[in-house]
Amino acid sequence: MGGYRVLGQVWGGWWRGPGVSSARKVAGFGTEARHQLQPRGSSKRSGSLGNQSFPGLLQPENLSREELVDVLRASVVDQKGPLVTLNKPQGLPVTGKPGELTLFSVLPELSQSLGLGEQELQVVRASGKEASGLVLLSSCPQTASRLQKFFACSRRAQRPTATYWAVTDGIPATSEGKIQAALKVEYVDGVGSVVPVKSPSRKDILEGVKRTLSHFRVVATGPGCALVQLQPVTVFPSQLQVHMVLQLCPVLGDHRYSARVGTVLGQRFLLPADSTKPQKQVLDEALLRRLHLTPAQAAQMPLHLHLHCLHLPGSRPRDAPIELLAPLPSYFSRTLQCLGLCQQ
Repeated sequence: MGGYRVLGQVWGGWWRGPGVSSARKVAGFGTEARHQLQPRGSSKRSGSLGNQSFPGLLQPENLSREELVDVLRASVVDQKGPLVTLNKPQGLPVTGKPGELTLFSVLPELSQSLGLGEQELQVVRASGKEASGLVLLSSCPQTASRLQKFFACSRRAQRPTATYWAVTDGIPATSEGKIQAALKVEYVDGVGSVVPVKSPSRKDILEGVKRTLSHFRVVATGPGCALVQLQPVTVFPSQLQVHMVLQLCPVLGDHRYSARVGTVLGQRFLLPADSTKPQKQVLDEALLRRLHLTPAQAAQMPLHLHLHCLHLPGSRPRDAPIELLAPLPSYFSRTLQCLGLCQQ
């Protein structure tokens, strides 16, 4: 299907890649990569923002159940055998409270819409609410179980299986490396916020503190901004956003954690996480001019974090891995163009 590439094919309800010697990797935004990452053509729908600041951005909270099913069906970028892959819009939660409109809540209707009959889809892997990008679904419980075991084994072996693209306010001090931090979720007035924990004790770990790890690589830079490839090894809520804040380079559109980065005389520093309240991201005037945004528009900017690639195993140990790719949202592509962030 347009704008998406899958290496390999489905064979007997599982993935095989006959004739494929190795999984091809998209390392940046060269000619081939730019072609693959072009957004699919989109039609105007209820819930879509009509301005040019963030083209293609949906407002899922304004959609009815039927409209959301239509959006998700149009977001299907591959369907082979039991596996269905979506390119999830930013802002759509995967799960939520009973009665809330989420991806999970409309899976029965989506399964029917895709002609799966009684084979209801279940979520295997998904980007978080505020991120856009890949969602892997399966109508076969056995296939879903195999893939979930593969992802769990990969985490234990510290092998990344997911690749995100992020646009950051600021440039990391090094071009690539690892980000390690112990994180926990703190609740204030029923709202959870992720905070780092220095030198966690054994008791802290037992009480929910988790040691997290992500790999990063700077793909391109511009004045005061960067395009960064992120590969989480562990899984924790808001892990990538918090990790980039710890690098003093919050993700564009991060209106929850970016306030933890302060600036004095051009020098950035971390503010205490436990006493810094979330607020709309504030960008400097030079960056706003390049983005052609007013401060009020920037306060509505979506998070520029996109789950671009997933690696799946072949059906046999010697088979090449399978690479799933999802195109960037239109607003993300516009930001890259405005900031001059291209492959370097």
